[in-house]
Amino acid sequence: MWEDPIIEEIYQARQAHANQFNHDLQAIYQDLKAQERKSKRKFVSYLPKLLKDVSLLHKT
Repeated sequence: MWEDPIIEEIYQARQAHANQFNHDLQAIYQDLKAQERKSKRKFVSYLPKLLKDVSLLHKT
């Protein structure tokens, strides 16, 4: 199987970050949000799109 070294590096970085927080998702989330605030970059959040046809929500 072919392996992409860039993808492997991303997996390793993600694993190392998760290990720092003992794989606690809440702690990882809080750390990522803190990094966002420190970066001083503008992050855009879009409102969810509304469904025009609500019948899609109900399976028949």
